[in-house]
Amino acid sequence: MIQGLIDGAMSPRKVRIRESASQLASARNRWISRNKFFYEQDEKYMKFLIPEGLRVLDLGCGTGRLLATLKPARGLGVDFSQAMIDVARRDHPNLEFIVGDIEDRRVISSLLGPFDIIVLSDTIGLLEDCQATFDSLHSLCTPDTRFIVAYYSKLWEPLLRGAETVGAKMPSMAQNWLSTSDIANLLHLADFDVIKCEWRQLLPKRLLGFGNLVNCYIAPLPVIRRACLRNYVVARSQRIPATPPKSTTVLIPCRNERGNIESAVTRLPKFCNDMEILFVEGHSQDGTLEEIHRVIAAYPQLDIKVLTQDGKGKGDAVRKGFGHARGELLMILDADLTTPPEWMPEFYEAIASGKAEFVSGTRLVYAMEDDAMRFLNHVANRAFSWIFTWLLNQSFTDTLCGTKVLSRKHYQEIARNRGYFGDFDPFGDFDLIFGAAKLNLKIVEIPVSYASRRYGETQISRFSHGWLLLKMVVFAFKKLKVI
Repeated sequence: MIQGLIDGAMSPRKVRIRESASQLASARNRWISRNKFFYEQDEKYMKFLIPEGLRVLDLGCGTGRLLATLKPARGLGVDFSQAMIDVARRDHPNLEFIVGDIEDRRVISSLLGPFDIIVLSDTIGLLEDCQATFDSLHSLCTPDTRFIVAYYSKLWEPLLRGAETVGAKMPSMAQNWLSTSDIANLLHLADFDVIKCEWRQLLPKRLLGFGNLVNCYIAPLPVIRRACLRNYVVARSQRIPATPPKSTTVLIPCRNERGNIESAVTRLPKFCNDMEILFVEGHSQDGTLEEIHRVIAAYPQLDIKVLTQDGKGKGDAVRKGFGHARGELLMILDADLTTPPEWMPEFYEAIASGKAEFVSGTRLVYAMEDDAMRFLNHVANRAFSWIFTWLLNQSFTDTLCGTKVLSRKHYQEIARNRGYFGDFDPFGDFDLIFGAAKLNLKIVEIPVSYASRRYGETQISRFSHGWLLLKMVVFAFKKLKVI
């Protein structure tokens, strides 16, 4: 049925492309073997973007090698070449493959979705209407679906054509040569929200190990990375309505913050009908735990609870608190109240509206109170923000603001995948930020007014913690760029 549909709908150009693909299908895997290093590098990064065990749709799947590499729980490949699909079915009998033109909406509507991941690897170069094709995919998406478009850099066109001429690359028909910005613009026009872009592979050949060294340590560097052969764009559908969380837990880690406990409760607006306030107390010496119990007794109409840390540090407090939290939405409010509790409704709304999946505060946009942040801290925060924007491929102006918000479902995914990064973060901020970036969550910053501390002393050491942050940068580079 689908074969008949595409035969009647395809343009002469696409018929020629299909005929060429069919002629090359039996040799496709040999061409991949001849350029094994390039494909291994590409597949390695795609595996970094896409965890195993998901529902994956590969549009323009060819012989199915990439789809098989991703090890999906359910893998469906679509290609308009019967010969390519025959090879895919032979080589990967555990996966599903369908013959169809992905630009035909009837083909897309016939697929049984939704999918967790939709992949368009190189196929964008053969499409005749990219925007219309993107537009047709919303019906296969959930709010958590990620659409990944992988393509060659426009800068490499002369080299790739030269490689075809000398027989070093499989012949191809004339393609659309789209820049990363072009792809992002088309996604935007089709109501997809671009989450991040990445550029990989400065050298697509092994060259006695030199290619791997360059691709790991030099290719990811700022400016240089724009010269890479491969680019990747990750997006999500904007047409799937968000479901506002029905309950919220506001987690307040605290150590020696007795004078701020009651204010944290009384100043916190009622922005959700079902709110839990959860203190995690860190073995204070000033009577903080006793003050929390007094406040619990003084406000019986509120759902206030307290836990005592087993270990040390804010990171330990956050992990314990989130492990016990009952809210669908999880929020961190620092007990020093330098981020005023009155801002929390804006964080809630960013998630409830679907505009964000992970929200972080930023103290470096609005004017801050005198003495709220020391000069060296301000300079360091600016520098680290620029570095982490590059490392995470999402914009950050202030990674160290303690206010973080995400759904419990996404936190649980971060916790399940924590083995990739390990227990590395004493602050608690980067465990969440790195985890959210690895999951390709939409990260949004909300500017807040930054207040001076009214009670107690800061528990941040500029120099010892600054050294830890430098180590964090190296750690992040190894885990997020050296892939």
